Amino acid sequence: MSASCATPAPGALLPGSPLYDAAALRAIEAAALAHAGEATALMQRAGQAGWRTLSSHWPQARRIVVVCGPGNNGGDGYVLATQALASGCEAVVVRLESHAPRTGASRAMCAAFEAAGGKVEAFGGALPPADILVDALFGIGLSRAPDHATAALIDAINAAGVPVLALDTPSGLSGDRGSADGAAVRATRTLQFLAPQLGLQTGDGPDHAGALSLDALGVDAHCFEAAQALARRIDAQALAHWLRPRPRNAHKGSHGRVLCIGGDHGTGGAVMLAAGAALRAGAGLVEVATQGVHVAPLLARWPEVMVRRTDNVSALAGALDAADVIALGPGLGQGSWGHALFDETFDAAIAADTPLVLDADALNLLAARPRGLPAGAVLTPHPGEAARLLDTDTAAVQHDRPSAVRALAARWNAVVVLKGAGTLVCAPGGLPWLIAAGNPGMATGGMGDVLTGVIAALRAQGLDAEHAAACGALLHAVAGDRAARTAGERGLLPGDLIDVLRACANPEPHP
Repeated sequence: MSASCATPAPGALLPGSPLYDAAALRAIEAAALAHAGEATALMQRAGQAGWRTLSSHWPQARRIVVVCGPGNNGGDGYVLATQALASGCEAVVVRLESHAPRTGASRAMCAAFEAAGGKVEAFGGALPPADILVDALFGIGLSRAPDHATAALIDAINAAGVPVLALDTPSGLSGDRGSADGAAVRATRTLQFLAPQLGLQTGDGPDHAGALSLDALGVDAHCFEAAQALARRIDAQALAHWLRPRPRNAHKGSHGRVLCIGGDHGTGGAVMLAAGAALRAGAGLVEVATQGVHVAPLLARWPEVMVRRTDNVSALAGALDAADVIALGPGLGQGSWGHALFDETFDAAIAADTPLVLDADALNLLAARPRGLPAGAVLTPHPGEAARLLDTDTAAVQHDRPSAVRALAARWNAVVVLKGAGTLVCAPGGLPWLIAAGNPGMATGGMGDVLTGVIAALRAQGLDAEHAAACGALLHAVAGDRAARTAGERGLLPGDLIDVLRACANPEPHP
């Protein structure tokens, strides 16, 4: 079954689920504590949920070592350790000398653990033998780099060679930004409490958090009402929200005309990938403007594409006027040919109010020569390109990807797709989308060209800029996962995604 695209009406229910930051989680926790009426109630539930998760995923574990910090996350750990003792396991708590419990609730949980026969050991450079380690150091409570002693303890956890269950957030990782300022636990699994966090799903987050679980701790729904989401998470199930069955009387003109511009000498493959992706993502007509040397190879690969030999700007006449969407940048280069086409395309797009999808060298040229964008433009930078567009460095972008994507959208008044682990999509002043799909095999040259073609095709089929970018980034990532399932991630090629795009772009409609 073929599909058409539908931008949700204003006020319509959007796909996906909210993601939060530490401030929102603290607000939820405060509301829950006020409702529960007892400070230890949530701590008891959290520790018990941690024990259920541990015993479910590691049922053979008998030696449990829980590393506790001084705050409420440490209190959760003491409860888990007490539960382990009650189940007949050997449970030991390890902490730094300076990490004795500091809150009333955590002191009470520590006392209960010791009263049950539990043993608390000071960390002296090595951890006791364990079948599994539990990280209950800081959770969301750490907002700075760990000190030297804590970093040594985190390093020991990471070097232990056994599974690690993190409670709430891997210690040292920012649940807001998805980055670490210093040492950070690399967990096998993280059990999030109350609500899911954005930082565990973007940037360094996935590598540190491992598999994710969530326990809302029985908190009433009204406790979430005042919490502000930081982003919205979408996965493969969301595709059917946008990619609807096509009407029976559809024709090629119903699904838009995409013009792909790029492919300087030596980089013709980039624009070829973008064009093929636009076709497979459902564009009605696809035209390519490229160097003459690339015409024959492109037609051999994609005879369905209309190819225009574009050795100079004058050859673009007519093509710009006919396009519903222009994909500019794949293989464009930064030489005189690329500069000339960049300028001509911008002038024509602004004059005709034609949507642009910019990638690769179009982004680099834009950063070097800033200019206003036509309404509804979509930028698709990787972190290096994003840094140039923000006049900063790549490390700064990766340190706080959520802030970076919001800043890019505001600065350029455009929808931005910040690529990378946990791709983020954001419209100016909007709530970012987190793409919960994709894999490391997609980190290879040409994947961005495919993404450009996909987004341009969805834009041509009627989605507005924000929804074309969100759906396009998701469709691209889902295709990457589907292609990787065939033979693995290593060696995955952009063309492998194009081969499965059609199947992914035709999801089963929601009942």
